[in-house]
Amino acid sequence: MSAERAEFTKVRTVASTGWTMLAAVATLVGFGVLYAMVLVTRPRTGGASFDGAAAALAGVQLAQIAVGVLGALVITGEYRTGSIRTTFAAVPRRTRVLVAKAAVVAAVTFGVSLPAAFAAFLAGQRILARQHLDVSLGQPGVLRAVVGGALYLTVVALLGLGLGVLLRNTAGAIAALFGLLFGASMIAGLLPAGVADHVARYLPAPAGLAVTFDGRDPSSLPPWAGLAVFALYTAAVLALGAWRLRRADV
Repeated sequence: MSAERAEFTKVRTVASTGWTMLAAVATLVGFGVLYAMVLVTRPRTGGASFDGAAAALAGVQLAQIAVGVLGALVITGEYRTGSIRTTFAAVPRRTRVLVAKAAVVAAVTFGVSLPAAFAAFLAGQRILARQHLDVSLGQPGVLRAVVGGALYLTVVALLGLGLGVLLRNTAGAIAALFGLLFGASMIAGLLPAGVADHVARYLPAPAGLAVTFDGRDPSSLPPWAGLAVFALYTAAVLALGAWRLRRADV
């Protein structure tokens, strides 16, 4: 476990970790509260079902930017400073380094995201209760949605790490992250309506975010299936990163 301890020390001692985690918590809780406040000021019309858990967790869609950047910086920062050579000298098995970084990124992201997701949910429900739109953790799918929000953010952070390993450049990794999470959905929206709806549900972000919904939206994949699809995208990027890591000189 020495590689994991070394990576945790690196992550803990760099300023970017604190700032990105602070941004993730602030956006996750803050935007969830803001979105709930907007909802209670607008009367609902029609008979469409309301997803109170997803409303309180709306900040996940912003927090994913911060955690994705954290994942990328964990590796690109070392390439920028040249300290990656020291890392590989200490741990010659490069895939072992990647596994250690992935374990630390996942642990830190989930450890911070889970209590933040619960905080966002509880704060959001207090606001939604003004219009009797609130839900409880005991209702079907609600606890899964809250925990799923933290799991989704954890996979996003690992995706950022994979892109960082693959591209070895902070700006490039962040641009690719935006492309996968947002650009792909925008391009899918240009397709004919019937095709766009079918394609969009299998794209990285829409698939992964399905785990934060109550499962009643027919346009989304089932919650755990959607997260699994997103995890497969991330695993593929990490595998490509590991392949390049083994073949490159540094």
